Amino acid sequence: MKKQVLDKNSQLYKYRHSLAHVMAQAVLSYFADAKQGDVKLGIGPPIDTGFYYDFMLPRPLEAEDLKEIEQRMKKIIKEKQTFERFVLPAQKAVEFLQQRGEEYKLELVKEFIEQGEEISFYTNGPFTDMCEGPHVEKTSDLPFKAFKLDSIAGAYWRGDEKNVMMTRIYGLAFETPEELVLFEKRRKLAQERDHRKLGRELDLFTISEDVGKGLPLWMPKGTAIRDSLEQLARETEFAYGYDRVATPHITQSKLYHISGHLPYYKDSMYPPMILDDEEYYLKPMNCPHHHTICKALIRSYRDLPLRLAEYGQVYRFERSGELAGLLRVRGMYMNDAHLYCDESHVRDELKKVMEMHKYYYDLFGLSNYWVRLSVHDQNKDKFVDNFDEWDKTVNLLRGVLQEIGIDYEEVAGEAAFYGPKIDFQVSNVVGREETASTNQLDFTSGPRFQLEYTGPDGQTRYPYIIHRAPLGTHERFISFLIEHYGGAFPTWLAPIQARVIPVAPEFFDYADKVRARLRQNSVRAEADLSNDSFSKKIRNGTVQKIPNLLIVGGNERDKEDVTLRRYGQKEQETFGVEAFAAWIADEIRLRRNSHPANPLEE
Repeated sequence: MKKQVLDKNSQLYKYRHSLAHVMAQAVLSYFADAKQGDVKLGIGPPIDTGFYYDFMLPRPLEAEDLKEIEQRMKKIIKEKQTFERFVLPAQKAVEFLQQRGEEYKLELVKEFIEQGEEISFYTNGPFTDMCEGPHVEKTSDLPFKAFKLDSIAGAYWRGDEKNVMMTRIYGLAFETPEELVLFEKRRKLAQERDHRKLGRELDLFTISEDVGKGLPLWMPKGTAIRDSLEQLARETEFAYGYDRVATPHITQSKLYHISGHLPYYKDSMYPPMILDDEEYYLKPMNCPHHHTICKALIRSYRDLPLRLAEYGQVYRFERSGELAGLLRVRGMYMNDAHLYCDESHVRDELKKVMEMHKYYYDLFGLSNYWVRLSVHDQNKDKFVDNFDEWDKTVNLLRGVLQEIGIDYEEVAGEAAFYGPKIDFQVSNVVGREETASTNQLDFTSGPRFQLEYTGPDGQTRYPYIIHRAPLGTHERFISFLIEHYGGAFPTWLAPIQARVIPVAPEFFDYADKVRARLRQNSVRAEADLSNDSFSKKIRNGTVQKIPNLLIVGGNERDKEDVTLRRYGQKEQETFGVEAFAAWIADEIRLRRNSHPANPLEE
């Protein structure tokens, strides 16, 4: 699914922009009627979910104030005020704003005086605002029941913390009331499924200030998920002809000078360590190490394509303000691989990489994704200066995407420094979009690392290199999966795949016997032999979202059965122990994706 961008000429943009003006008018009248002091206007743009406006207010706002302001907005909408545009030369606009005491708008307009530009204003009823538009024709065109004021926040004027703090009022606005309701349901679901919240509740990972910001610690249950993902990658990559390698966590600086990371990427790397008068860095990427292995392996075009894979630990110094749970971290474990290709191999290898992405996304039930083709611009400080190769490789990636029928959006200036890339952007059930995985076509590292081989014509060549990571990092991909499944993982991925619950203490021995039998099949099984009541044990298993609860009592013990209660299902089913052991082994081996229905559709 391609990302939707709010079109400035769309009716929705006009709705949201016009509602920002209506809100500003309502705020001005609210404080004027209360004689509580002057209100100064900041800016009020439309945004992806609605609109906001920044104000300098004489007092802080409370939630009750929003209700009154919203009622005033609805009254303004009913008045059928028309939006009328007029323009003033910049100098005249300054005089106009000075008369009105709009000091923040004055700051904005003074930037246009030297250019001699005209400044546009819009008037609706008694309210006039400096604005480039566009707007609806009249306030009665606005969706009366499809908006609401949402929240209050602080915002520095013009986003600069050196400036004054203003009051920002956010509003939600959609084209229909149904879309507004759906958004609020989705947001509530996002709060419930937030991977940081569920990660804490399900004991998956923790981040400790004693260890360091952005350096997650994986608990046993989270590690079980990591191991399952890595096993999936091992098996899939083996089937696609990859060879696994392993590389160290630190490296001498000269390797990163060869690769170009120090000139282009140094700000995102940890500072160096000095050992034996030499500089060492924590590795931010696996690429240079894999290139070094490649150099030791290839001699002829017959050695290609060479596919090297590693789940490699890397470290990047993300700024503190950018860290966010597992989404943005400083230490990450990456599903990395590099494919070294003769030019004749590139197209087919790229197709196979795209095929692998589709396999993974289908397996997890991830359907809301779109593709971004990130290309270069003319900035020679940001990108390797070889624009013939840039054009050639960009055209190659475009051709592959078009040939296999993947819809994509092309974005200039977002490529890697050494080549264009294809990013898979995922929008999960909670509506957040992030880069899930990336694939880069590198024309630079072959010559940099002197990865020479002899072509079929006897001439020396350098390989093209495909960098690919379809499962991204454990950290980011697991954050997607936690929110996608709401913590209720399918059996093959679940940290605890089955829990045996005896109905009374006299069945503890049998429960432990069943647990031991399942573990013989490498099932992550446990038995609840605690002193809790039976009902509490069931409740605990449900809260922990364990996919298979096995109830055992007298009947089950006597017949060597178990009674299965599946997560999210009301029906129970009785199996023989051996039959259940065979069934769950298949469930895990085949990686069946028993993803529950989308809660937004229930």
